[in-house]
Amino acid sequence: MLSARSLFQEIHDDDEAFRLFCSIAAKGEDQGGWENGRISRLVTDQVLAPKVARHGADEDKHGRIFNALLHKRGLGPVAVPDDTDYTMMLERQGIGLAHSRLRRDEPLGEADVITYLAHSRVTEQRAAEQMQLLKKVFGDHPDIGRAVRMISADEDNHLAFCHEELLRLAAAGHGRSILRVLQQTARAEIRTYRDVSLAVMAHMGRILGWPRAKSLLLAAGIHAVYGWERAVGWRRMTTLVMPERRNALGGPAPQESIA
Repeated sequence: MLSARSLFQEIHDDDEAFRLFCSIAAKGEDQGGWENGRISRLVTDQVLAPKVARHGADEDKHGRIFNALLHKRGLGPVAVPDDTDYTMMLERQGIGLAHSRLRRDEPLGEADVITYLAHSRVTEQRAAEQMQLLKKVFGDHPDIGRAVRMISADEDNHLAFCHEELLRLAAAGHGRSILRVLQQTARAEIRTYRDVSLAVMAHMGRILGWPRAKSLLLAAGIHAVYGWERAVGWRRMTTLVMPERRNALGGPAPQESIA
């Protein structure tokens, strides 16, 4: 039976597939850490800046965790194929703050902050959902369960932070701008997620020797998810609700430990 559990278990059990999976995840987290680190130094809001810094510190931590999972199995990271680089594919579409902008030592304006938070709200929705799925599959796993639970909790905090900060800006009169950027970002994200998912499954299929029928079935499932997201599912990424946990990124990032 083809299920998320059996699919992830198959990837976990094969060294080369696991190397690629963790390498893709680590690169995305490292990129997010760099971006948030730069943004934290460029925002002028002294209340927001340390929260963005904490966001970046969490992403850096996640990158180290994925690399540590590889190290525990005696594996090293591999080069990430361009067609699986979710973060850079979004940037090439003009989604989020461009790296060329972040490299300039110029303070970010309010529109830049909205762009950053809207981009984060959409991508953290995806990250939180993916980690919830991994937690269902591996949450009690003796080797990677603690890491999965830790990252999942962090992603939930990141999403709560985005909701709270965007609602604060909406209350200050930026509601229309926020909604426009959220909708633009969500529509680009669901296309990118589809394309990256197809690419990742194609690479995994070659590594694991999947029969053509299995690859076609997985691709059909990815396209079906995209169809639902394009029709109605994208709206879950554009709504804003005050989170139960307020100030989720207040204070320093906890230290990681996957032992």
